[in-house]
Amino acid sequence: MWLKFGPSFAGIFGNFFGSTGWRFHWPAGVVMVGVMTSPAGSIGIVRAPALAVDNRHACWLSADGELETVDHDTAAARAQGTAPIVCHGPATAQRLGCAPFACFDLLQLFAFVRPAAFCLPTVSGVAAALELAAPADTESAAMALHDAARRLLAEVSPLDKTAAGIAVMMSRAGWMWGPAVVDALGLTPDQVAAPERALAVWRDRPEWGDAGVPDPPGNAAVTAAAARARLAALVGDDAEDRPQQADYASATCAAFAPREQAEVPNLVLAQAGTGTGKTLGYLAPASVWAETNKGPVWISTYTRNLQRQIDDETGRLFSAAARRGGKVVVRKGRENYLCLLNLDDATKRFPALRPHDAVAVGLMARWASRSRDGDMGGDLPAWLAGVTSRGGVLGMADRRGECVYSACEHYAKCFVEQTIRRARHADIVIANHALVMIQAALGAGDDGQVPTRYVFDEGHHLFDAADAAFAGHLTAAETADLRRWLLGPEGGRRRARGLEQRAKDLLGDDDAAHDAYHAVLAAARQLPAPAWSTRLADRRPQGPMERFLAGVRDQVYARVADAASPYGLETEVQPATAAVAAAAGELAASLGTLAAPMAALRQRLLARLDKEADELDSATRQRIEAVGRGLQRRGLQVAGWRDMVAHLEDDTPEAFADWFGIERSDGRDMDVGMYRHWVDPTVPLAAEVLGKAHGVVVTSATLTDGTGDDTADWLAAEQRTGAVHLAPGEANERPVVRARVPSPFDYEAMTRVFVVTDVARDDMDQVAAAYRELFKAAGGGALGLFTAVARLRAVHARGAAALEDAGLTTYAQHVDRMDVATLIDIFRAETDSCLLGTDAVRDGVDVPGDSLRLLVFDRVPWPRPSLLHKARKARFGGGAYVDMLTRLRLAQAFGRLVRRQDDRGVFVLLDRRFPSRLHGAFLEGVEVVRTGLAEAIGETRAFLTGNP
Repeated sequence: MWLKFGPSFAGIFGNFFGSTGWRFHWPAGVVMVGVMTSPAGSIGIVRAPALAVDNRHACWLSADGELETVDHDTAAARAQGTAPIVCHGPATAQRLGCAPFACFDLLQLFAFVRPAAFCLPTVSGVAAALELAAPADTESAAMALHDAARRLLAEVSPLDKTAAGIAVMMSRAGWMWGPAVVDALGLTPDQVAAPERALAVWRDRPEWGDAGVPDPPGNAAVTAAAARARLAALVGDDAEDRPQQADYASATCAAFAPREQAEVPNLVLAQAGTGTGKTLGYLAPASVWAETNKGPVWISTYTRNLQRQIDDETGRLFSAAARRGGKVVVRKGRENYLCLLNLDDATKRFPALRPHDAVAVGLMARWASRSRDGDMGGDLPAWLAGVTSRGGVLGMADRRGECVYSACEHYAKCFVEQTIRRARHADIVIANHALVMIQAALGAGDDGQVPTRYVFDEGHHLFDAADAAFAGHLTAAETADLRRWLLGPEGGRRRARGLEQRAKDLLGDDDAAHDAYHAVLAAARQLPAPAWSTRLADRRPQGPMERFLAGVRDQVYARVADAASPYGLETEVQPATAAVAAAAGELAASLGTLAAPMAALRQRLLARLDKEADELDSATRQRIEAVGRGLQRRGLQVAGWRDMVAHLEDDTPEAFADWFGIERSDGRDMDVGMYRHWVDPTVPLAAEVLGKAHGVVVTSATLTDGTGDDTADWLAAEQRTGAVHLAPGEANERPVVRARVPSPFDYEAMTRVFVVTDVARDDMDQVAAAYRELFKAAGGGALGLFTAVARLRAVHARGAAALEDAGLTTYAQHVDRMDVATLIDIFRAETDSCLLGTDAVRDGVDVPGDSLRLLVFDRVPWPRPSLLHKARKARFGGGAYVDMLTRLRLAQAFGRLVRRQDDRGVFVLLDRRFPSRLHGAFLEGVEVVRTGLAEAIGETRAFLTGNP
C-alpha cells in the first residue's frame, strides 16, 4: 500500500524511517512512502532528532546521538527543516519564538498508546507516567524523549485491532507517528481489514438502558449522632483527631431536616477554616440522608478541580463497584461531554480533513473507546486540544445545544444520557453551580427532576455564578448562536443541527404546529447570519439585529474615553443615539415575531404528551420533553431580549444594570451588544434555586467578611448567598443557621505576610526584579498573581530567563500555550517551579505541600471599574462594598498557601498603598509586616529554609 505526501515530507520521513524497514520511492515533486512487512512485535527505531527547550537555551540530540546546546534561533531553524521529537509542539515553538513546525509530538503518541490516562505535558511528566528516570536538566530531557518514544511504541499491542485500524487511518491522513505505530504492531496497512471501521468506537459501547423515574425521596431527619458516626467511619480509626470536623458535620445536619414552610428551606451557612476537612464533614450527613430517604443529594462546586477532589473523596464512602454502579455521579452540562453523533460525523469526513484535524479525531476515537463516562473535563487529557486541533477536540462536544435526543442513532449509547439516568438513582451527585442554576430556572433538569437537598461548596462564588446564570446578553455572538440552533447548518457548517433535525418529525399532522414551525424559521432569518463580524466592521449590516448592533458599536466607540484599550469597551445605554433608538424599535418587533411562534410550537408539541398519552413510546415522549425544554429556554432568552430593546428609551428597571459593550481580546473586537445584569443576582438565586429546595448547605473557608464586626461580617455572607431574600424580617428572624468552625492550623507560626513599601508598582523593571528575587529566595514553589495580563507578560519577559539560569522553571498563563488546568497540574507536580497567573489561577489552584510556599501579588486586587460595578457599589454600601470584595480576593489567595498541617507559606504584596482596613483578609494572629524589598527577600529565605 502506498501513502502519498507532499514534497516537504521527504527530509522528514527520510530521517525518521531511515532504518525501520520502510522503503521510499520519490518521484519528482512527490514523496511516496511504502510499507514493508515487519516481524511481529518489532519496534521501529525513531531516527529523528530530539529537541528540548528551556527559557534561554535548547538542546538538540541528533538522530546519531550527538547532543548539542544551541540558541533558540538555531534550534528554530533546524526544527523548521527537520521534524524533531518534542514534548508539546506548540509550547516548544512558543518558547523558541517561531511558528509551529512539523514534529513528532510525544504527547500525541502518549494519547494514542495510553488513552484516557493522565500525564503532565512535559518530558518529566511523560517519564514519570512511563516509570522512566526523571530528566534532571534540559540535556537529559532531550535524551529522555527517545527513551519515552521507544517505551510507548513497545506498549502497542498487536491484539488491539482498534488501535491498528485507527493508526492506519491516521497514517493516511499524515500523522507523523502513524507508520511507526503500525510498524510496531508488526503489521502492514494491507493486513488491517476495513481500518475505517475502527474509528466507529461507539459500536462497542453498551446501551444505557432506563430504570425509570425514581420515587420521591423521604423526609427523615439526620441526627448529629448519626452524622458523627458516619464521619468516624469515613475517616477511619487511624485518622488524627479533628473535633472541628465533627462539629462541622453536626452543624450541617440542620439542612437535612424536614422543611417546615414552603419556599423557605433549611439553610445552613457554614464557614470552615482550611484543614477542617469540610468535604467529608458534609458527605457524612449527606450520605446518611440519601441512604435513609432514597434520594440524591446534589453537591455543587464552582470549579472542576473541586469536582474531581470530591469525586475522589467519595471513594471512602463507597466501594469502587458501588461507584461504578451509580452511587456517585459527576454531572456537568452537555457541553462537557463527547457527542457520539459529532464523532460519527467527523469520522465520515475523515479522508477530507486537514492533517491536524484528522489526528485530533483519531485520538478522540481512541479516548472514547477507553473513557469512563465521556467527560471531556474528566479523563480526557486537558492538553490534547493544544497539541492537535482545538476544533477537532473541543468541537466534539455539543457546545451549542444542538442535541436531537432520541432522533440520534447513538442516543441509546450517549454518554450524557447515561450520566443523566445514573444521576436519577444516585446517592451523591457532584455538579456545578452553573448547571444547578440553569436547571432550577427552567423548573427541572434534563431528566425532569428537581433535587430537594443541595450542598454548595465554594459558596463564596454563588454571587458570581448567579450573576452569570441570570444575565441577559443581547449580543452578536448570542443571537448568531440562536440562529444556528434554529436553522442548522449554513455557510459550510457541517455539524450544526437545527430545528428541522430536532423537531420537524414530531409535528405529525398538527397544522398549527407546522405553521408555528415555519414561522419560527422565517423569523430566525432576521438574526445575524455567518460573517456578521465582517459586515459590522465594513458597515454593511443586514437585517434588524445587525442594524441595531452596528448602531451600538458606533455609540460605544463614540463615547468611550480610550477606544484603543486592549480590554473591553462599554458605555451607558442612555441617551441612545438616533440610529440605536430607531433600530431598537425595529428589532423589538422582529424579536416579537420570533418569540410568539416559539411559544406556540412548544405548546403544540407538549400537547401531544396529553393527547397521545396512550400511544407515544418512551423515547418519543422524552424527545418531545427535551425539545420543549430547549424551546422554553431559548424562548425566555428571546423574550428577555425583546423586553430590553422595547423599553430602551425608558429608565432601566431599578433591579437591573444595562450597558452597551464591545468584548475584546488582544485588542480585537470579538463581540458587541447590549448587556443586562441583576444588580443583586441573589434575588433570582433565592427565588429559583434556594427557595425551591428543602435543605441547603452553603459552605466555604471565606463566607464572612473580615471587618472584625461579627454581625456585619455575617450579614455580608447572607447578602452574598441570597439568604437575606428568603424571608422577611430582622436578621435574627431569618431561617438561617450560622456555623463557623476555625481552622486547626497555627497560621501565626506557619505563615508570614509582607507588604513591600519601596517598589514602584508602575515601574515594571522594579516589579519584575522583585518577583525574580523573591522567587529565587523561596527556591521556587512560587505563585505570582497579577491584576492585569499586560503586567504578567512584562514580568515574564523580564524574569523567566534569569530564573531558568537559577534552576527555576517558570510557567505563565497567557504566555505558555497551555490551558490553566494543565499549568496548575505542572506547577503542583514540579516542586521548585514558578507560575504566573491572574484570577483564574487564584480561584482554581489547590497545591498542598512545598509546591506552593510563596505567593506574590503585584497590586491590591481592587475590583476592575465597570458600569455594573458602579451600580453595585451604589446599592451595597459604596467603599465598604469595594473593601469587602478586595478582602475576599486576598483571603482566597492567602488561603492557597496552607493546605496541610506541615505547610509553610509567605504572602507578599508589592503595593505600598495597601490600607490597614484590609488586614481582616488575613486570619487572626497573622501579623502584616510593612518592609522594604531587601528585608522581605531575606525574611522569606530565612522563614522557608528555617535559617535566620
